[in-house]
Amino acid sequence: MPGEAESKYLVSTDWLAEHLGAPGLAIVDASWHLPTANRSGGAEFLERHIPGAVYFDIDAIADNSNNLPHMLPDPVAFSSAVRKLGIGDGMKIVVYDSVGLFSAARVWWMFRAFGVRDVAVLDGGLPKWLAEGRPVAEGEARPQSRHFTARLDHALVASLDDVRAASAKAGVAGAPQLVDARSAPRFRGDELEPRPGLRSGHIPGARNLPWSDLIVEGRLLPPEKLAALFAGAGFDPSKPTITTCGSGVSACIVALAMATTGRSAVPVYDGSWAEWGLRSDLPMAKGPA
Repeated sequence: MPGEAESKYLVSTDWLAEHLGAPGLAIVDASWHLPTANRSGGAEFLERHIPGAVYFDIDAIADNSNNLPHMLPDPVAFSSAVRKLGIGDGMKIVVYDSVGLFSAARVWWMFRAFGVRDVAVLDGGLPKWLAEGRPVAEGEARPQSRHFTARLDHALVASLDDVRAASAKAGVAGAPQLVDARSAPRFRGDELEPRPGLRSGHIPGARNLPWSDLIVEGRLLPPEKLAALFAGAGFDPSKPTITTCGSGVSACIVALAMATTGRSAVPVYDGSWAEWGLRSDLPMAKGPA
C-alpha cells in the first residue's frame, strides 16, 4: 500500500524528536547546495544541526579520481568514510538537509546503493524541525567509529551504457523509461547549463519531471498526487525506469518519490547530464519530450 511505502522511506519530525539519542539511530545532515547558491552545507552544520547528527559531504564522500561531480565512490572508500561518521551495520539512518528536501534524497540513495535498507528521509528536513521550535546543536560532531559493510547494489545504479541503450530503445515495450528531473527550460535546452562546457538539451527519449514539482514547502507530495504527476509526465512508474538530472542529485528525489508510491528499485544515472552533456559523441534532443 502507498501509505506503508511512505512510512518506510519518510519519517516525521515527531518520530525523530521522540527517538533522539536512541541507540542504533544515526542522524545524517546531508545539506549540499549548487555552486551558484554561495552556501556551504558544512559551515551551516557547524552553526546549527539536529542534536546527534553527523555531516555527510557528498563532494568529499565521492570518487574524486573522476572529473564528474560527486560520483559514487567504491565500496571500500564509502565504508571507510561512513565508519568515521559513526554509522555502523544494522543502524537505522535518518537523513535530512537544510532546504527541506533536496540533497537528502541523494544520500538516502547512496546508502541504499551500498546495501542499507533501513534508511529514511526526514519529512520537511531542518526547516520543519526549526519551525517547530525543536532543539539544535552547534559545532563539530565527534562520533565514535563503527564497523560498516558496503556492498554495491548494481540494480540501483545506471551506467552510461544502460542509459544509452534505454535511449536507443525509447518507446519500445520493456525498455526502461528515462525520467529527467531538471527544470523544463533546461530539459528543453532553452537555458544554459550551470556547469561550463555542457551542451543544452536532453537525452533523446527522456521524459521531463522537474523535481521541484514533487515538493511543497520542503515536503514530498502525498503518493496520490505524485502518481498524478507521473502520469502527467508521460511515464508509468510500474515499469522499468531510470532517473537522471544535472549531476545525480535531484534524480534521487524522483527515485524517492517513486519509492513512496511503491516502486523502490529505481536506478539513478549517476553521471547524469554532467556526463552526457559533456560528450559530443552522444546524441542530444531539444524541445519538449
